[in-house]
Amino acid sequence: MKAYNKKQENSANGIGDDHEAIRRKLKDPRKNLRNWIKGDPCVSNWTGVICTMPQPDGFLHIQELRMLNLNLTGKLAPELGQLSNLTVLNFMWNHNITGSIPKEIGNIKSLKFLLLSGNQLSGPLADELGFLPNLFMFQVDLNQITGSLPKSFVNLISCRHFHMNNNSISGQIPSELSSMPALIHFLLDNNNLMGNLPPEFSQMPKLRILQLDNNNFGGTEIPASYGNISNLVKLINGLMVQMVKL
Repeated sequence: MKAYNKKQENSANGIGDDHEAIRRKLKDPRKNLRNWIKGDPCVSNWTGVICTMPQPDGFLHIQELRMLNLNLTGKLAPELGQLSNLTVLNFMWNHNITGSIPKEIGNIKSLKFLLLSGNQLSGPLADELGFLPNLFMFQVDLNQITGSLPKSFVNLISCRHFHMNNNSISGQIPSELSSMPALIHFLLDNNNLMGNLPPEFSQMPKLRILQLDNNNFGGTEIPASYGNISNLVKLINGLMVQMVKL
């Protein structure tokens, strides 16, 4: 691996000076991030930082941020969006991380797992978060997210797990989301959604679990077309639970 210096750190593993901004936004009462001070985050084994093996360019690159259950507070910094080789961003179950989800995370085209459940994140979901072509799991349940679901989420062509339950998301579910080709779990229960259930969801061939209870939909009738979802095994809406055999 090439010799480390501060300039190379910026360009090589994508955190460099940006780690100061990321760290500054977070509060760390248990000092779990006390080794986030200086040096190369990959070589110095910073807490929660997982790196690749040396790449053809001679550098290690940050691949995962595992910040699960570290009792962190504060906010998520926009500079997270500069971690261009990241595949896993996990801040689950810190309970007290606040503020909005930075739209800059939408710049991380390599991202596969966006895991932010169990915090106090608020504000609307940015359109930019819909442009993550490799995202496999989008999990922001048990937060305080508001606003409507962006239609741009139709571009999450690799997403299989979409967990938005237990928030304050409002408005109608965009019918365009029926074009998400890989979706298996679609969890939107315990929000403030309204309107009618889009019949277009019958066009989601891989969907297995659709959970929509405890919202404000107009009526409890499930579109008859939902019976055409061949792989659906669990459908929950209001007080109605329907099990569909494969």
